[in-house]
Amino acid sequence: MTAYLKMMLSKLRRDERGVTLVEYGIAIALAVALGTAALTDLSGEIEDGMVAAGAEMPNSTP
Repeated sequence: MTAYLKMMLSKLRRDERGVTLVEYGIAIALAVALGTAALTDLSGEIEDGMVAAGAEMPNSTP
């Protein structure tokens, strides 16, 4: 029984079919994290630009 378990564990250790799936998962998670950080930073800059543009417009009431 012990020899069978050692053989199965050895076989599982050499099996690399699931490795690429894990690598793709890590790459996607990293891309999402970086994209979120970039968009968060960009939203702050856009808000500042819109506030500055609004301050430059003349006040007109209908």
